[in-house]
Amino acid sequence: MLGCKWSLTVLALVRGGVCRPGAMEHAVPGLSKKVLNERLRKFVRYGVLSRHAYAELPPRVEYRLTPFGERFAVLVDGVDALQRELDGES
Repeated sequence: MLGCKWSLTVLALVRGGVCRPGAMEHAVPGLSKKVLNERLRKFVRYGVLSRHAYAELPPRVEYRLTPFGERFAVLVDGVDALQRELDGES
């Protein structure tokens, strides 16, 4: 699930309040629509994010962290802190 270099970026965007795919795509140079949609679908499939489609024109979709996703994000933060600690010891 985290094998793609964009996965953590997408997770950070949602955690930071960027919940619409178009806003995510514009927020990160180099992040293509195809890769973004793949990451979002995978996070939804694993229960990290929830997807809410609004019945409006034009269509609007938003992604939010699930309760599991919030717990998962804390684990990712722990791994990131450990990596920063290890980088400082080198």
